Amino acid sequence: MDAGKLCNRKVITTERDTTIRDAARLMRKHHVGCLIVTEEKAGITEPVGILTDRDIVMEVIAADIGLDEVNVGDIMCYALLKVCEHDSILETAQRMRARGVRRVPVINDKGELRGILALDDILGLLSEELSMLARLTSREAEQEQKKRA
Repeated sequence: MDAGKLCNRKVITTERDTTIRDAARLMRKHHVGCLIVTEEKAGITEPVGILTDRDIVMEVIAADIGLDEVNVGDIMCYALLKVCEHDSILETAQRMRARGVRRVPVINDKGELRGILALDDILGLLSEELSMLARLTSREAEQEQKKRA
């Protein structure tokens, strides 16, 4: 399976000049832990950064900075790992582990934002596959017992 098939196509986005207060409200409204920061370039919505709830806590609240004193562009992560829709889940997971990130924007060949893939999505897929394999083993034992009866 590839990243494009597993990713969530509903991505909550924002711009660099959004206040931290508004970004936090957006996260709360949509029940998400991150926002993908985008820019329009030549008619394409391109991801340029990511802001997580942890960024807000560590960079603003713990540093005792006023929520209206900084904006998303001041604290977002610019070293954004992006994966292509056709990248395999295994390759994507390896890249996420190497960079130490839990979420990645998924882009098409033009660099346009197409979705977001989270570690939880990959874990869900793997747990389904492992569960199926576990059922296969028990089904095999059932079939063997029927043959012998």
